[in-house]
Amino acid sequence: MSDYWRFSKEAWLPLLAGLLWLWRAPEHGFVGFLFSVIPGSLLLASGVAMLLWPGDRRIVQFGALGGILGIVFALPAFFVVGFGSGLLLVVASVAGALSAGAHSVRLEPHIEGVPAPEPGLGLSAQVALDEALLATMALTARPPGRDDPARIEREISEARELYASRGWLEKPIDFHRTPPPLESPHLRETRVRKIHYEHLSFESGYEPYEGEPGRDRWLSYTPNRSAHAWVVRHRDREGPWLVCINGYQMGSPLVDLFAFPPPWLHERLGLNLIVPVLPLHGPRKIGRRSGDGFLAGDILDSIHAEANAMWDIRRILSWVRGQGATKIGVMGYSLGGYNTALLASLDADLACAIPGIPATDFSRLASRHASPLQIRQAADVGLAPERMEEVLRVVSPLALEPLVPAERRYLFAAVADRLVPPDQVRDLWRHWGCPRIEWYQGGHMTFRAHPRVVRLIDEGLRESGMTGA
Repeated sequence: MSDYWRFSKEAWLPLLAGLLWLWRAPEHGFVGFLFSVIPGSLLLASGVAMLLWPGDRRIVQFGALGGILGIVFALPAFFVVGFGSGLLLVVASVAGALSAGAHSVRLEPHIEGVPAPEPGLGLSAQVALDEALLATMALTARPPGRDDPARIEREISEARELYASRGWLEKPIDFHRTPPPLESPHLRETRVRKIHYEHLSFESGYEPYEGEPGRDRWLSYTPNRSAHAWVVRHRDREGPWLVCINGYQMGSPLVDLFAFPPPWLHERLGLNLIVPVLPLHGPRKIGRRSGDGFLAGDILDSIHAEANAMWDIRRILSWVRGQGATKIGVMGYSLGGYNTALLASLDADLACAIPGIPATDFSRLASRHASPLQIRQAADVGLAPERMEEVLRVVSPLALEPLVPAERRYLFAAVADRLVPPDQVRDLWRHWGCPRIEWYQGGHMTFRAHPRVVRLIDEGLRESGMTGA
């Protein structure tokens, strides 16, 4: 009984918040009623579910989403039903979201080698943002087709046989071909908000190997054949360049150019910035959302996406070196952190590598975030995580040795990350020989709010000689 109450005591606030929303819904008019039902139902359902089925991660995700939507939807209530009622709904929604975040922190076991989370309102709020984002991803994801698991299992078996016969499972670096240099990309000057930048584009030229499973499907993704990058030059133009690799579902100038080192930092350090757009993202997307298909469970698509990313970024590096770059560093967030770590194993001339909140193991990530239906379908066709992990070795930063010197490797990660579990970052840290790492008390989405992370980036760039005039 004590364990039951330990895991369910946070259930009462979202339950009561949901009841409040549904009780007051008729006062908001027909349109307001429809908007009230959404956060009210999510909060009430998650609160009840926490009591009945404590320990299910999905419950927390939708509770957090209900609380955050409640905060947003309550704002018009100030004008429709008065200040007092609006304030009550906001407070109830905040309490519901914080309870979901606190419940999430309580659910996770301590991970060996990772600092323990320090429970509090700030951490609960940051974790709630992560959980709400996971809920929106689950709601907008394409459901798996009936025949997808069997096809994926067949492709993995064929890929394993091909990769083993060519020695790529033993020596993954040989899987990555050296691309031709990029000499004359198309450059167009433009701006977003107050940032002037150049839109660089070129034909990627990447193709999977002949006979590689999924090759024809990958080549059918027409928008992905063109590679893109955003270029922000320092006023002096000559000097070091920082390659910034976008995270999952990023890929637009508005998001990318404001997510990486702010203008005051790269201006002060004298840096030129270039932000490559990952395959299937931004102008390269093939689905409704940027990034659709990259991490959708199609293992061979994920392998081709990573191989394509390394091909394109290495071509971009050849162009950057032709611009007179004195040094080139690389950093990336989340999926961009994965690509940063992988690139650091393919290019020995990088001045530094700074993966932030990086994913490092796609098979474990899929196992954590897959729906029960996907897990059952995979088991039915014999698709085990170990088999996925084996073929993913060819694009895994944990299977390749880093070429960037140990003293120029830097990492930062969140102790309560819900999108990329902290053990993934810990494993990269250990594989890299335990370089400098900054663990912050927060979630996946809030690293920019932690001064120690900004300081790590600043000091890492300075220590690596990434300073210009």
